[in-house]
Amino acid sequence: MLDEKMRESLNFQLNRELYSGYLYLAMAAYFEDQDLPGFGNWMRIQGQEELSHAMKFYDYLVQKGSRVQLAEIETPQKEWDSPLAVFEQVYEHEKMVTGLINDLVDLAIELKDHATNNFLQWFVAEQVEEEESSSGVLHKVKMVGESNRGLYMLDQELGQRIAPTD
Repeated sequence: MLDEKMRESLNFQLNRELYSGYLYLAMAAYFEDQDLPGFGNWMRIQGQEELSHAMKFYDYLVQKGSRVQLAEIETPQKEWDSPLAVFEQVYEHEKMVTGLINDLVDLAIELKDHATNNFLQWFVAEQVEEEESSSGVLHKVKMVGESNRGLYMLDQELGQRIAPTD
């Protein structure tokens, strides 16, 4: 059985992961509306990944005999000024999620909850990948600037992203 504070914190993170999926789906819809289906594809896959992360927290809570407590998911932003603004937000969001994961690890260490600490190590490594991936696309968006040709080429590249099968 999990410590009450750990259970509450894991439930909070589960809901933050659901929000992340919702946010990235809103970004996908924005890109589809902007006629950038490759960008939309990248975001849809990102959203799917976040939902799978939420389910990892869900399953862990159940496995540990703890109650899953879903909370209201806030409405995500719907409009952005540019693809650059979207990816700046994505990168900042991923850094924030990294902070939340690190806080969970700190709590697990404080509580000497070795099983939860072990569970969270997957997310620690995942956040390194998430930050690298989002900063990489952000860098490319900055490189193309306002170039329609550059955005078109980047849209084609992002459209090639395939959902992982883990």
